[in-house]
Amino acid sequence: MSREERGASAAGGNETALKLERAALRLLKKDGVLAGLNLREVADLAGINRGLVYHYFGSRGELLRSALRRGSDRRHDAYWASDESVGFVERIGRMFAQSIKNAEQGRLAAILLIDGQTKIRMMPRREQTQRDLKVDQEAGRISSEIDLVALHAFIQSLSVGYVVARKQLAAEFGIGVRDLDGRMADLLQQLLAEDRKDRAEPSD
Repeated sequence: MSREERGASAAGGNETALKLERAALRLLKKDGVLAGLNLREVADLAGINRGLVYHYFGSRGELLRSALRRGSDRRHDAYWASDESVGFVERIGRMFAQSIKNAEQGRLAAILLIDGQTKIRMMPRREQTQRDLKVDQEAGRISSEIDLVALHAFIQSLSVGYVVARKQLAAEFGIGVRDLDGRMADLLQQLLAEDRKDRAEPSD
């Protein structure tokens, strides 16, 4: 097989895998329970030969983990879409906005964690994010007393937890989901701004 033929085969394989991932996410969104995800239904919805599901992924968990990883890569690309250097407050705002925009990925991560049979990475860009936080701390944008590992875990937990619960929370408050999203984003910015203000003011 020539290099061109191998390239065409790989491209076709990637497209097949993507179709299967999208079909799995559509069924998961509709049915909402990992245990009910049938790989034959996934293949049928994707219009793909059923045997190819096992060829590409081997199991239901691996299929969903692949879909989660691809979604994480898209979020990362969007997060770094701008070449400009951004500080801590704007970075956290971007993270929160991306989490809301990709809420289904957060729900998928939570389902896989609860299922416990498929190992996933909650922080695929952990090293880069920790470096960014360290730079912010050295620049005085984050208090030197803040534990950066705990801060990162807190931000990640807030993002995943909120996108899983946001619809129910909004319903119980009797407000729209978008309204609550905006108010949560505003609150996050206010808390961060207050922290910076407190550290900037000289003590008596």
